[in-house]
Amino acid sequence: MLTRHGIATAMVSALLVGASATAYADGDADVDKGTCGLLFCVGVDTEDKNGGDNGQASNAGQEPSDSEPRKCAYQVMDPQPPPGSKHYQGGKTVYEYVCDVDGDGLVEIGAGADQGGAPAVDPVVVAQQAVDKMLLAGPDVASPRVAGKYTVGVPVWMWVNQSATTYGPNSASATAGGVTVTATARVSKIVWQMGDGATVTCTGPGTAYQASVGMAKSPTCGHVYTTTSASEPGGKFALSATSTWTINWQVTGGGGGTGQLTETRQSQIPVAIGELQVVR
Repeated sequence: MLTRHGIATAMVSALLVGASATAYADGDADVDKGTCGLLFCVGVDTEDKNGGDNGQASNAGQEPSDSEPRKCAYQVMDPQPPPGSKHYQGGKTVYEYVCDVDGDGLVEIGAGADQGGAPAVDPVVVAQQAVDKMLLAGPDVASPRVAGKYTVGVPVWMWVNQSATTYGPNSASATAGGVTVTATARVSKIVWQMGDGATVTCTGPGTAYQASVGMAKSPTCGHVYTTTSASEPGGKFALSATSTWTINWQVTGGGGGTGQLTETRQSQIPVAIGELQVVR
């Protein structure tokens, strides 16, 4: 049986943030009723079958079972998604939607059943759990530097520092319901929004500048500014670097199967671009 701890990430289709469990049960949380997730829709129903207010939610849009309806509720995800997780909400409380089936544990609504009647485990969901363990982050930008001063018409070389969490490779495994998935993530490209309206896409980490090359352009990842940043807020362009992580996963226990996931992470830095000063 897939337990609540085994499906912390599986409940991504019904994540609710920012309210306490008590407030939600009382109907005071700032959450729209009839919330639809990626896997199913739910309707908030704070009254149980006996007329009591128990803070449970009905599973609207699901086919009724032959037995008693499943009892479902929003519960605080434990552990909470850490910083770097796809589901991290900036310190706000993240909830998961879980259901009790025949009093035999908490399982995911919408999951299929195998021949034994146990909930089927989607390896994609387990792969996402593995990804969350990696704490993938945005690019660790080495250049341009926040404290640097750059000049109109002079090539800017862009490159990033490489680590497991900012560039890869990064691997992790997760297990749920007897299925183990191992995932490996690597950055496949970085899209640089230069702040002056230009976009530069680089398929590698970039090349570190060497003084010996003088005014040459970067052979792999660079940009030439044609205007100053003097009129921008703070006198700097708001540059952003967005990395695309390509994640390949495979089932390494409890069956077979492979697949691929894609996630993005972003870093932002201000860049000062000035005019060339001519000394006479």
